[in-house]
Amino acid sequence: MTATSSTADDILATARDLVILGGYNGFSYADIAQVVGIRKPSVHHHFPTKAELMRTLVSRYRGEAKAGMEHLDQQFPDPLDRLKAYTGYWKACIENANMPFCVCALLACEIPVLPVEVAEEVKAFFRFLSGWLTTIFELGQKEGTLKLSVLPHLEAEGFMATIHGAMLSARAYGQPEMFGMVTDPLIARLSSRN
Repeated sequence: MTATSSTADDILATARDLVILGGYNGFSYADIAQVVGIRKPSVHHHFPTKAELMRTLVSRYRGEAKAGMEHLDQQFPDPLDRLKAYTGYWKACIENANMPFCVCALLACEIPVLPVEVAEEVKAFFRFLSGWLTTIFELGQKEGTLKLSVLPHLEAEGFMATIHGAMLSARAYGQPEMFGMVTDPLIARLSSRN
């Protein structure tokens, strides 16, 4: 890794942390420069505009999510176990406060004020996540391991909304355990093993 890519990676990691803390408008390049330990023009050198920085961040975030979900697909062939692992990942992130919120869920709340290129990346993330979840629900329905109350694509949208809503509840109440209180009954409802 070159010094240039390392600095760019540091800028992206810092922007990610700052977005989770305060949203798109909750930080500036000066904030990033201070955390990374560089001058503000250096941030502009790597990412000329905040829109470019955030577009890159969301695109990278989607790529990381895709790799993580491919890993879950390989590690957990059972659809219910895959959903449990996905919710378990977020539960651990929220409890440990290492990533207490999905970057794209936060940015989705700000779609009306986001630059178009950032909003499109956020939408692409949700389309990807919905597609991945739909595949799991289709497989679970076919294998009889999941009890669906609606069509697989609608179940995927409801599941995704519940996960992100549980993140909001945990944050709003300041209680990380709220995430599991919301998601555990969802998993239990979907299980055909009950």
